[in-house]
Amino acid sequence: MSQDRPIVAIVDDEEPVRRALKRLMVSAGISVESFASGPEFLESLADRRPDCVVLDLNMPGVSGFEVQARLAQSRDSPPVVVITGQDTPESRQRVMDGGAAAFLRKPVIDRVLLDAIASAIAEVPHDDLKT
Repeated sequence: MSQDRPIVAIVDDEEPVRRALKRLMVSAGISVESFASGPEFLESLADRRPDCVVLDLNMPGVSGFEVQARLAQSRDSPPVVVITGQDTPESRQRVMDGGAAAFLRKPVIDRVLLDAIASAIAEVPHDDLKT
């Protein structure tokens, strides 16, 4: 992370959820990019890599599970905080086995989400700090 404010990508097919999450994060001093679909987000990675991804699991077309799997294939994969309205033990296990930093149920509690993002970003080694 080379900038002063972290950049978080929100990937959720529900526009009201994206808007609410963006408001929350901006108020906490976090730069935000939001995406309505997995493919839209994955295409954006050619231009820049966010410091963290807040990812909905249940989206039409390319699911959050698929987005997470594609991210995991990258050497510089950003940490993922999963949010979902359908919390099942199987889903939770699958995303945590896939390396998710956190698994949160919608509606998320603001402070819990912000803490999960901060923790995920803090745990990532930053190559720009190496000499």
